[in-house]
Amino acid sequence: MFKVLIADKLNEVAVEMLEKEGFEVKKAWDVPKEELEHIIPEYDAIIVRSATKVKGHLLEVAKNLKVIGRAGVGLDNIDLQSARERGIKVINTPNATTNSVAELALTMILAATRRVVTGTERLRKNPSEFKKLKKELFSVEIEGKTLGIIGTGRIGSSLAVKAKALGMKTIGYDAYIKQSGVIDLQSSIDKVFEKADYISLHLPLTDETRHMISDEAFEKMKTNVVLINCARGGVVDEEAAYRALEKGKLAVYATDVFEKEPPKEENKLLKHPNVIMTPHIGAQTLEGNYRASVQVAEKVIEALKELK
Repeated sequence: MFKVLIADKLNEVAVEMLEKEGFEVKKAWDVPKEELEHIIPEYDAIIVRSATKVKGHLLEVAKNLKVIGRAGVGLDNIDLQSARERGIKVINTPNATTNSVAELALTMILAATRRVVTGTERLRKNPSEFKKLKKELFSVEIEGKTLGIIGTGRIGSSLAVKAKALGMKTIGYDAYIKQSGVIDLQSSIDKVFEKADYISLHLPLTDETRHMISDEAFEKMKTNVVLINCARGGVVDEEAAYRALEKGKLAVYATDVFEKEPPKEENKLLKHPNVIMTPHIGAQTLEGNYRASVQVAEKVIEALKELK
């Protein structure tokens, strides 16, 4: 009988699917992360989302581990090389939360444009400013504006479809994808920087993409550009983003992710009035969680059955 450890919360349907196959399942999402190393040695598979890091000592003590299931897309919380060296199969669910993340990116585009957060915060503090705010929060429409998408895979393409439905022009760049039916692909990332009124990031954090959005990148962008980051915090140099905000080069930085999560209190972006931020909730929807849970359970079941 295979043993499966679920370290981060999944929909109960996934637990039922695993148990139906005769697997012994332990729900450990309430177990402190530092205690997982005492539990994992006896398990054949572990399922995680983004909160649990399967790296270092945890992998070293996982003597029986054969499968790592990631309910979601990003794999930066898993030491892929170490897993490969140990013969551990790593699987994820790249399609499960595509729509959820794309919807959040679109939400941020609209919220940044119509200054929803600023209006809410100031009206809550001082209702008497109602008429003054009405004049101050004069804005524009997104129809006819150009959205630049960096990373034109599943999420980037899903966002493009939604943005085009609202009348936006969609251009993009991807180092690996050279064709798209919904995005006007540019020959270089600099072309996107030059043309886009909004830039949305949808790419993994790698050595190649770390701090891709730097002081140099901001200098190539339009003045008053809106930057949306629903990818990974490290793709953006946060100090550079702060400087761009202070200069007025960057109108709004709307981010769901930070270089360090949770961000430290001294992070300047936390208190900047032109930053919209959410606590990494891109995939946190009922529908996305259900799809990710079902798909990761299916893939873990398949992987373990292959070992029999």
